[in-house]
Amino acid sequence: QVQLVESGGGLVQAGASLRLSCAASRRTFSYYAMGWFRQAPGKEREFVARISRNGANTYYANSVKGRFTISRDNAKNTVYLRMSSLKPEDTAVYYCAADQANGISYQASSYEYWGQGTQVTVSS
Repeated sequence: QVQLVESGGGLVQAGASLRLSCAASRRTFSYYAMGWFRQAPGKEREFVARISRNGANTYYANSVKGRFTISRDNAKNTVYLRMSSLKPEDTAVYYCAADQANGISYQASSYEYWGQGTQVTVSS
């Protein structure tokens, strides 16, 4: 069992930056690929970014590529999502998730563990 706790969300203006953090409960954090997803009201949960177990490989949704950066610190059992040039359409609840498989996956169903989410609101 892996418990994930997100933090760092908030209300910002368009063009601002935020950094989300996701702390994991287990020392075996490095055994999991990690992902960030988001869900806006009335919409399905969508893939945002993914990072491999050792951090060497990262993947992004086209909508955030060039603006968001995913990273991890395995010594701190934490994954981050740095978000820049935020837009109102980035408004959503952001979730981190852990995946025991280390391949490429954009599907929420591939991830075994989820955090409770953190709200990001971008005003225009």
